[in-house]
Amino acid sequence: MVSKLKNWFFGGELWQRNLRILWFGAFMTGIGASIVSPFLSLFIDSLGNFTHKELSFDSGIIFASTYLMTAIVSPFWGKLADQKGRKPMLIRASLGMAITIFLMAFVTSIWQLLVLRMLLGAFSGFTSNSIALMAIITPKEKSGQVLGTLSTGTVAGTLLGPIVGGMIVAHTSYRAAFALTGSIMFLVFLLTVFFVKEKFEPKKKTDILPARDMLKKITSPNIVIGMLFTTMILQLTDKSISPILSLYVRELVSNSQMVTIFSGIVASAPGLVMIFVAPLFGRLGDKIGQYKILFIGISVSLIIYLLLGFTTNIWQVIILRLFIGVSDAALAPSVQIILSRNTPIEATGRIFSYNQTMQSIGAVIGPLAGSAIAASFDYRMVFFFAVICIIFNLINYGTNFKHLKIQN
Repeated sequence: MVSKLKNWFFGGELWQRNLRILWFGAFMTGIGASIVSPFLSLFIDSLGNFTHKELSFDSGIIFASTYLMTAIVSPFWGKLADQKGRKPMLIRASLGMAITIFLMAFVTSIWQLLVLRMLLGAFSGFTSNSIALMAIITPKEKSGQVLGTLSTGTVAGTLLGPIVGGMIVAHTSYRAAFALTGSIMFLVFLLTVFFVKEKFEPKKKTDILPARDMLKKITSPNIVIGMLFTTMILQLTDKSISPILSLYVRELVSNSQMVTIFSGIVASAPGLVMIFVAPLFGRLGDKIGQYKILFIGISVSLIIYLLLGFTTNIWQVIILRLFIGVSDAALAPSVQIILSRNTPIEATGRIFSYNQTMQSIGAVIGPLAGSAIAASFDYRMVFFFAVICIIFNLINYGTNFKHLKIQN
């Protein structure tokens, strides 16, 4: 039995073996990242006495700080990945995340938490480098299915993480959740060191194309720019509700002991759908074109965020969050696939690092905007803000795909 399991896990071609291992690594990373995220605002509230406006503002700053650092350092890590390979970046990200998250279990003030969240952003990049590695080594005809499957690893972990985190917090403390998360990320580090394989010949700095020359090699720069903008909007809409989601749940749930559990369910709901639907959209996109799948995702997200603004009870929120999983399943893999198919191999690391930078920019603006709107109006107005952002994404889609012939 052990031998068969070993052959299944480590057998097949290089891209198949790496997919299994990186899927598991992404799964564990998803768990590690999501165990505490839905309850971070509540943890911040436990570190002092805050008014409604102060709590909303501080939550936004601490959420945004991680992504601000990621936006700053991602181009550097991307260039280093093109020079040294993706595996060293995976090792760096998993170990850095393990240490910083574990240390969060011992903070006593929001300033300590802020510093560690910034360090967490500086060491991030496990998922983006996993995608870049798989985009290079996977056969083109399998890329939609493979990247769709890889995305379900993070989603599956993100799905399980809040539920596990809610139970841990309900029965122990927020600090125990941080300690467990750090331990999980250290396991990801060990798996990466010993089991991820990459055929890569290190390059000299002089062999790395300058950014201007690299951009000239991209045959459809408008498509790449359009996808980077789409990535930013996706993150902006998602992260704009992150600081207020658990606080909004607290408004809708009368039983205070159930707040963390319902917060976990609400945070996990999109992943419950996405884990099953993303591979299907990936295969469908390989047949009909990823740009069509992208349009479906943007359209569905527009409708769902609009409806979320009119919710009045927790069950409406949960149901609509399940439908968000459909749009996420269409959007995330399709953007990655379109980028990989319009990017020269020698620039893959940097393009995906730029994509992560745009993710981070959206993730910085989103929490700050969401917190400011929630502090000035109410939590429901944040959903309407997301709708406006998605409308801009539809305009971006029409502009970049109307006159261009796109490879499927």
